Amino acid sequence: MYLELHEIRKGFGSGDSRTEVLKGIDLSIEKGEFAVLLGPSGSGKSTLLNILGGIDSADSGELLIGGEPLFSMKEKQLTAYRRRHLGYIFQMYNLIPNLTVRENIEVGACLSDHPLPVDELLVTLGLQDHQGKFPSQLSGGQQQRCAIGRAIVKNPDILLCDEPTGALDYNTSREILVLIETVSRRYHNTVIMVTHNDAFRQMADHVIVLRDGRIRSEIYNETKVPAAELEW
Repeated sequence: MYLELHEIRKGFGSGDSRTEVLKGIDLSIEKGEFAVLLGPSGSGKSTLLNILGGIDSADSGELLIGGEPLFSMKEKQLTAYRRRHLGYIFQMYNLIPNLTVRENIEVGACLSDHPLPVDELLVTLGLQDHQGKFPSQLSGGQQQRCAIGRAIVKNPDILLCDEPTGALDYNTSREILVLIETVSRRYHNTVIMVTHNDAFRQMADHVIVLRDGRIRSEIYNETKVPAAELEW
């Protein structure tokens, strides 16, 4: 198994005000899988994604990626690992405002030893005609496409997506889902996407349903619905 979590626990606060957010998560995800972490606000899904990405640390438990134990890495090792192996797509685009589309994507390329060709990626993203524009000149969907490009140009093993359509309208959201589906298939990334939208489960290989800090169910879709055909 490519990604393994054993008894992951995480809480915030102390004493009477402490809240246990993850209450013993056991999970395995295969390489190349498209996995969806599904649950309502407060279920622990974003906290779990941040632990998977090395952004946050667990209070206890074990996380293995490709057999490497992340929790035993020192900060310098962990930073290098994130740079080489992980790509992040957030709800907020976090683009550098004084850099063009192309330059924002090239920032991601600089973090990788084996980046994807930027020109090829601009075509895949549908941004080749906008590559000289600044973020303020783009629509929300175009900004998210640029953010996806910055993440994927690193050619990461794992692409972590935290509510990537949360700030977008219906039609643009579906376009972004189609794009994530396309790049994951084309570049063979393992994708882990956090969402509260139940419809998104249909496009995934593996659906992990969280509630109150626990995995309530896991579903494997034998037949997936293409993102372009999703309705919600």
